[in-house]
Amino acid sequence: MTAPHARATPPATPTAAPAAARRLVARATAVLALVWTAACVPLPMTEGTNTGAAIDPSAPVQVALLVPAGSGDGNDAVLARNLENAARLAISDLSGVEIDLRVYNSGADAAVAAQTATRAADEGAMIILGPLYGETVNPVGNAVASRNINVLALSNNPTVAGGNVFILGSTFNNTANRLVAYARGTGIERFGVVHANDLGGQLGRDAITAAVQANGAQVAGVGSYPLSQQGITGATTQIATTLRAAGAQAVFLTAGANADLPLIATALPEAGIDPVNTRYIGLTNWAAVPQALALPGVQGGLFAVPDRAMAANFEARYAAAYGDQPHPLAGLAYDGIAAIGALVATGRPDALTKQSLTTPQGFQGTNGIFRLLPNGLNERGLAVATVRGNEVVILENAPRSFDRAGS
Repeated sequence: MTAPHARATPPATPTAAPAAARRLVARATAVLALVWTAACVPLPMTEGTNTGAAIDPSAPVQVALLVPAGSGDGNDAVLARNLENAARLAISDLSGVEIDLRVYNSGADAAVAAQTATRAADEGAMIILGPLYGETVNPVGNAVASRNINVLALSNNPTVAGGNVFILGSTFNNTANRLVAYARGTGIERFGVVHANDLGGQLGRDAITAAVQANGAQVAGVGSYPLSQQGITGATTQIATTLRAAGAQAVFLTAGANADLPLIATALPEAGIDPVNTRYIGLTNWAAVPQALALPGVQGGLFAVPDRAMAANFEARYAAAYGDQPHPLAGLAYDGIAAIGALVATGRPDALTKQSLTTPQGFQGTNGIFRLLPNGLNERGLAVATVRGNEVVILENAPRSFDRAGS
């Protein structure tokens, strides 16, 4: 799981951290923004409403791809190009299905994104793929809800899901449930939770707590820290005291490898939370920054990763087609087209309705299996990994079907 998809200012870079952690923070490049933004409220829908336009499966199906180009940010332009490339790669992989892809620059402004979605609907879009940034998703969903058009947003912010909006990005809820279930199988019953006190950290905390409770385990202490070097070092002693007093067998961190993980995974072991006796668990993908694999707290810990074989295959095919490695988010556009194509291939006029989109067997994506849920969230098949000798070791492979995943 990566940082949430939202445009925001990253936390201040630490200036007085331990040397190794300080160097890691200095080298790390934030692929995604590190702070969640408040979301608009999704348009309420009647329970069981089967949203979605009827299509003619024998004719090309018009899909609108909303990309963040047009914001004036060069990084958004690069990301937009990667998303479009991945979507077109997915179209080339379809058999017996015609997708009429229309690409729209929706920028990063909510009002502009809503206007763009309305224009796409006016021009015949049957479903919308995108936008990316959390603050633009619900305005887009609300703009086309009355047109009976579903939105497959590229966001991973759970607060924007619902109604006619489904999110494709990996969620904290999915990752937390996978890791808690695995950890319980190793005998861990009491989970401490340590999180940043920003909105992303709080949502991560809530996802972990819900997963612990859903799996019949116990929350053994919760500690938080301000998202800064001074805040983390100042809070660590009290956090460690709380965890020990609560008898935590594991400490579940919300920290990101390209943000606060280098500090908290160094400071907590120094404060006496020994990873030999208390297993560290990560809500984010520690391998996103290779240098993070040398941190004291991650040794022998648990974190989740996508299906590595599927991810490597997509990266190789994208590089062969476009001469460069894909942006880490590019695969979301591929997944959206793959799901749409698989449903249209059934030949059903209701292929793009909520009922069809939420088919229990799900779809094959760039990072493995995934499926959309009626509440607008998603479930992805994840592998469980650990760190040994500063290297990633897979402990349990990602499932290749949801039957195998026990769902």
